[in-house]
Amino acid sequence: MRGWWREVGPLVLPTECAGCGAACGVLCAVCRGALCGGPARRVRPVPEPAGLPPVYAAAWYTDRPRAVLLAHKERGALSLARPLGRALALGVRAAARGAGAAGAGGGRVLGLVPVPSARSAVAGRGHDPVRRIALAAAGQLRREGCAVRVRPVLRQVRRVADQSGLAAERRRANLAGALAVRSGALTSGDAVVLVDDLVTTGASLAEAARAVRAAGGRPVGAAVIASPPIGWILRTRG
Repeated sequence: MRGWWREVGPLVLPTECAGCGAACGVLCAVCRGALCGGPARRVRPVPEPAGLPPVYAAAWYTDRPRAVLLAHKERGALSLARPLGRALALGVRAAARGAGAAGAGGGRVLGLVPVPSARSAVAGRGHDPVRRIALAAAGQLRREGCAVRVRPVLRQVRRVADQSGLAAERRRANLAGALAVRSGALTSGDAVVLVDDLVTTGASLAEAARAVRAAGGRPVGAAVIASPPIGWILRTRG
């Protein structure tokens, strides 16, 4: 019942912009521009964890983009998946171009590998936000002629502590060895872009990249919707 209401609620009730609260619909033009006005930026956490592939973010995790992400992730505003998918698609395109990977305009299909959430978190929210956004991004990219598909091949193999409030070093230790690729889900040399909604210390993406490499895959980059602007090194790319 809760999932059904999340899907149809915005269709029958007056809605406010998830980014600024204006009475204009799900997302106003200004917030949409802040979220997916592009281009994606190359971002690096400081310190940068070993094994982290190049990461591209569509927006800064401030104000409007932050409000939109939280509305989708924590409050179940599922109608936001499509604009969030457009934002994620910007990062995927930048990551693919930066690596010269197949899928950016033809050739072999490029895999989008979501970083998995704990099953308890998915159950508590009633949906898997990163996987939902990844599917929306893949649809957007296919409409633009890119050969991509979502490959949810990662799984958690042990329990981890809540990452909130942990410093960068403790986050890396908390996640070390926590992910693995399902047996046979990747073949040797498969090119993938890791996708997540947010990057902070880079620990989750670095662990995901390690697991993909251990299974023979090739993480050519990572794409996120947003990253924090303070304490990060930035290089803008198209």
